Amino acid sequence: MTAKADLLNELRGMLRDVFVAKASGQLHARLARAHGYVDGFMKALLDTGVATKAELLELVASEREHVSGPALRTMSDITEPESETVAA
Repeated sequence: MTAKADLLNELRGMLRDVFVAKASGQLHARLARAHGYVDGFMKALLDTGVATKAELLELVASEREHVSGPALRTMSDITEPESETVAA
């Protein structure tokens, strides 16, 4: 494996741990610490040019879906204006 692949696999494992801990109801302090580690790791990957923002977003979405299941709505559902507006 390449160094980039190793780093992204490490991040994938860290993300999985955070999502599993959140789903199992771990204490807020423990989750906050884990989020901090993940944020710092991701910032280092961005700052050193190892990964792009798009790559990291894709990785996070993939791990979130792996642990929590697919998203309930797509982004187009959220950003498109509603076609029918009900007046009060």
